[in-house]
Amino acid sequence: MHPGIVRCEPDASLTEVARMMVTHHVHSIVVVGIVHHEHVDSFAWGIVSDLDLVRAGIRAGAQPTARELAQQPVITVEPTLPLREAGELMVSHCVSHLVVVEPANERPIGILSTLDIGGVLAWGED
Repeated sequence: MHPGIVRCEPDASLTEVARMMVTHHVHSIVVVGIVHHEHVDSFAWGIVSDLDLVRAGIRAGAQPTARELAQQPVITVEPTLPLREAGELMVSHCVSHLVVVEPANERPIGILSTLDIGGVLAWGED
């Protein structure tokens, strides 16, 4: 897991999200303040992946906001979830990033990516 998150507001533009990814050398940005399925939760948010960014960037027309890019619900895990189970979640949901949350309050504390799992496979890192 990479501790900490890079986040943006729902109204951030495609350009702003792209600049954040490039500046911070990350492949996903957590979008704060998004509510899914009419469920109001003070910690509801979305995620914009690098693939979401590319998909929107190659289409002609208006530039979408982070809110529009982050339409899929975020898959969250606790820090104690075994790596194998995290990998199974990624595969079954076709995602490359999981948001790691504090168990007590479900606040995001980090991101687990496919590259993190690759590091464990290659070097035995945690």
